[in-house]
Amino acid sequence: MSTLYIARFIISFSWIYHGIFPKLLHIAPLEHAMTASIGLSETTSYWITKSAGVAEVVFGLCVFIYFRVRWVIYLNILALTGLLMLVALLYPVVLIDAFNPVTTNITLIALSLILLNSLNQKKG
Repeated sequence: MSTLYIARFIISFSWIYHGIFPKLLHIAPLEHAMTASIGLSETTSYWITKSAGVAEVVFGLCVFIYFRVRWVIYLNILALTGLLMLVALLYPVVLIDAFNPVTTNITLIALSLILLNSLNQKKG
């Protein structure tokens, strides 16, 4: 399997997994704590988390389908960077936990850069 497809599968899988399991099937305590830290009501926090889960699944499917479209990969890098900064602002204690967004997001950004490099090699 080529590097292009490995990066595609891992990036897509990560978005889809993080949308389904800690947000849609069961709201993980950490997800709840992060949305609650904004000061929203329980109901609003619940629906924001569920909506984020749907958005992550849809985006993961978009990355899977449109992995050869560079702006989708750039949007992925932007989203991962933005989410990392959002966590750093809203709930910074998470950044030092095990399996934290620093290691996850930076790894996915690196895979995105590998994907872009692979696309550039195929083009040129």
